Amino acid sequence: MKSLLIVCDGMGDRLTNGKTPLEAAKTPNMDYLAKEGICGIMDTVGTGVRPGSDTSHLSLFGYNPFEVYTGRGPFEARGAGVELKKGDVAFRANFASLRNGMIVDRRAGRDEEGLEDLSKELQGMEFDGVKVLFKRCKGHRAVLVLRGKDLSCAVSETDPEEVGVVPNKSKPLDKDPKSVRTALVLNKFTEKAREILDKSSVNKKRIAKGKLPANLVLARGCGMEPNIQSFEERYGVKAACVSATSLIMGVCKSLGMDVIEVPEANGHVDSNIGKKADAAIKALDKYDFVFLHIKGTDEASHDGNFAAKTAMLERVDKEVIGPILNRVDLKNTTIVLTADHSTPLRLKQHSADPVPLCIFGDVRTDDVSKYSERTCAKGGLLRICGRNLMGIILDLGGKSKLFGA
Repeated sequence: MKSLLIVCDGMGDRLTNGKTPLEAAKTPNMDYLAKEGICGIMDTVGTGVRPGSDTSHLSLFGYNPFEVYTGRGPFEARGAGVELKKGDVAFRANFASLRNGMIVDRRAGRDEEGLEDLSKELQGMEFDGVKVLFKRCKGHRAVLVLRGKDLSCAVSETDPEEVGVVPNKSKPLDKDPKSVRTALVLNKFTEKAREILDKSSVNKKRIAKGKLPANLVLARGCGMEPNIQSFEERYGVKAACVSATSLIMGVCKSLGMDVIEVPEANGHVDSNIGKKADAAIKALDKYDFVFLHIKGTDEASHDGNFAAKTAMLERVDKEVIGPILNRVDLKNTTIVLTADHSTPLRLKQHSADPVPLCIFGDVRTDDVSKYSERTCAKGGLLRICGRNLMGIILDLGGKSKLFGA
């Protein structure tokens, strides 16, 4: 038996005018999975816990994030191809827009023009013997790594995660001199980067075209390289990941999964998700477990765009679920459809709301015939924790071990 886990990032939602985007969307293929499978709802990390994309994915893969998680930065770095050394401190970073000292957009308008060139302009900095590594990821995202002696990840973020305010100054979170040193270096980088970006001809061109400047770097998700048992060692299965998001690729690389990149995919609402579905289907020939990650649902959620999220869900249904149902050996494949967290449109950020879950395969079916948050809550799986999902998948795939005599 093969296993295919499909995660639509941020898919879960709350009601807008009486419906969630999943309830409003036309999703006949998802509904087929629900009707022929078994459904439920899931707290990916824990009941009442508002999960990040990194901690939720660790939990979905069966790891306890409270034990293995050190911060988002290392996963972003690994996903971007930056190999961390012992003692490195890594951050996820955003290109942002600053006007009159205030943040006007945390993502520089999601406009990618010139960001690769701006990233190159930020290379080669060094402060107090600490080297700065900066590499752009996809979209407005980047990775920031501080490399040197006596550094700590016990520092606050420079990203206030809101607009209309000034950027945060990083502060040490304890009295350790290493934390004081790290916060000081991060603040020096932020100021120097701001000077360079303000003067850059790239930003002058952006402004001339009526676009927001990418004249600020915001850092968050500080952490050091975690020590995690590989997925294959833990479960005895060979696994692959199909994703266009550096964070998710980084999580999967940290677990020893093979990462399959799709050049046509970009992680936005206009991503070529059909090509990602193709890659996942092909990967099932070689791998026991394939993980397919779709990002666009979360992007629409963070933008608070009901129509865009509904349209993205309909695209997933037609361009991903449809081809999978038509081309995968359904008699020998367990298909799981879920989300890593809810991102309610009116919040524009993650929430602790449980996510819909459907498992299609050799299961006891229930009476659910529509895939959505409220209908799945009536399913036979009831309400489970994300860390239990891999046990169910392994059992359905004939790969679980007997506990006891």
